[in-house]
Amino acid sequence: MSDETPVIDNQELGEKIVRVLKTVYDPEIPVDIYELGLIYDVFVNEDREVKILMTLTSPNCPVAETLPVEVEERVKSLDLVKNAFVEITFDPPWSQELMSEEAKLELGLL
Repeated sequence: MSDETPVIDNQELGEKIVRVLKTVYDPEIPVDIYELGLIYDVFVNEDREVKILMTLTSPNCPVAETLPVEVEERVKSLDLVKNAFVEITFDPPWSQELMSEEAKLELGLL
């Protein structure tokens, strides 16, 4: 049994990825990118390669070049992740409706 690759629970890995995403902040807003609703989807294949579909608060976001790289690097730092890729989309465009209740409360929008 020791020669086999350990079985990876995708739900557990997904939760670890979400925890890592919650450590990444938009520098202009004191809320993490996950609670802001910038993460649209996370895909994990059987080779433990992760694809993150995310958006930015606007196409002209000042961190458009650096934030996706930071997200990739943080997710790649997880032991169970072989590789990570970020795809940026503006469809649908980000809006305050995508924010969690927690984020809206933090920003005084509730």
